[in-house]
Amino acid sequence: MTPALRLSGIVKRFGATVALDGADLEVGPGEVHALLGENGAGKSTLLSILGGLLRPEAGTLEVEGAPYAPRSPRDARERGIALIHQELSLFPHLTVAENVLVGVEPRSHGLLDREEARRRTREVLAEFGHPEIEPDARVSRLPIAARQVVEICRAIAGQARVVLMDEPTSSLQRADVERLFALIRRLADSRVAIVYISHFLEEAREVARAFSVLRDGRSVASGLLEAVTNDELIAHMVGRTVDTRFPRRDHAPSEEVELEVRGLVAAPGVREASFALRRGEVLGVFGLMGSGRTEMVRSLFGLDSSAVGTVRRGGQEGPVASTPARRLAQGLGYLSEDRKGEGLALPMSVADNVTVTRFSSCSRLGVLDPGRQREQAEERTRELKVKMRSPDQPVRTLSGGNQQKVAMARLLHQEADVLLLDEPTRGIDVASKGQIYEAIGAAAAGGKAVLMVSSYLPELLGVCDRLAVMSRGRLGEARAVDEWTPESLMEEAIGA
Repeated sequence: MTPALRLSGIVKRFGATVALDGADLEVGPGEVHALLGENGAGKSTLLSILGGLLRPEAGTLEVEGAPYAPRSPRDARERGIALIHQELSLFPHLTVAENVLVGVEPRSHGLLDREEARRRTREVLAEFGHPEIEPDARVSRLPIAARQVVEICRAIAGQARVVLMDEPTSSLQRADVERLFALIRRLADSRVAIVYISHFLEEAREVARAFSVLRDGRSVASGLLEAVTNDELIAHMVGRTVDTRFPRRDHAPSEEVELEVRGLVAAPGVREASFALRRGEVLGVFGLMGSGRTEMVRSLFGLDSSAVGTVRRGGQEGPVASTPARRLAQGLGYLSEDRKGEGLALPMSVADNVTVTRFSSCSRLGVLDPGRQREQAEERTRELKVKMRSPDQPVRTLSGGNQQKVAMARLLHQEADVLLLDEPTRGIDVASKGQIYEAIGAAAAGGKAVLMVSSYLPELLGVCDRLAVMSRGRLGEARAVDEWTPESLMEEAIGA
């Protein structure tokens, strides 16, 4: 049988950095193939080459037995290759319909047939279970999870023969994950080949049959998933065995309240939220897409000027509505779920991004000391094992997972007393998640108060002291983590 996709000896360099150094991959028609590896292993680079975004320096590519050398994403699309990006590649100023049908727009007499475009977009959105998303909605106004849906629907609309999925579930709730997996199975039944990147090994096992592992740009293992254990896969990925357990919490949170919120309302997402966050505590918040959890955290950090309610911090009470600058001065730090759009300054260096919220630590009389700045950035990024050439490297050149660790390093450098974390491990590999968990645990042990929003139940149950559920804009009562189960959390989230 002719493979749907075959790559051999792929090499790609970015200056002195070797991203791929002899990568191989073979996927048959109707096969779902998991591509695994640490952040920076070269997975996204390999898919970008297949999707026509990058060109390799060496190696051969074949699609359905024919040579393949795309010069652009349009070339790839015309050859039946669709790429779903981890870092969403949508056009924010265009509508949902314009994004879904880009390159395959329906035309009538040479002009765009807008009514047909709306009809086809509604059809694709309904197929994926999201008829509520309006074809005429501007993408920039959609939440991250809805944008992920649009990205996936664009691949469906192209009727591709090979679909490349780079962390497609990173912003999806479980119900949407199940819809995606059902879609993948339908595509596979239609003999569409799928390459699936995920840092969730349980997801890979649920949807894929075969696997390949990249490490430092090289193919180091491949085979059937049923023939290997998770420990073996992780050892292939990182070159050693890794302790994937959550860090032990040997300290008890203080009774001292570090942040108290009462009657927070931020229309339309947050209808009522009240809680007390204690010193040395990790308080987790779980909720489904649209529950208002992200809007709550953004309001607390002063990103929603229309929010109402009160915040007590350091013995002083004030309104929820504020500004990020004031919140920084009050000792609050914020990690956004959207690292690309607002979590990092991508053109700036790693050093600038790590120190940006506390330049005072590396300046004298208002003048920045670059040497001191680099030293401090190196120290923080070393703690989180960020893979980079130097602190002067633009952060946009790092892999998505390493970018996320830079964002976390910024919070650690800021030395905030209250950390507001929105999906802190999105797009992070197994080993890096452990480093993030260690950093969160160490921050709490050092007396920091941590509010952690996540859609990944195992980490909430493994990292947090207490958990609360956000449902339909209302935050429920926080209870000790051992009083919850995954089932009870989900029941409360859906209002059962």
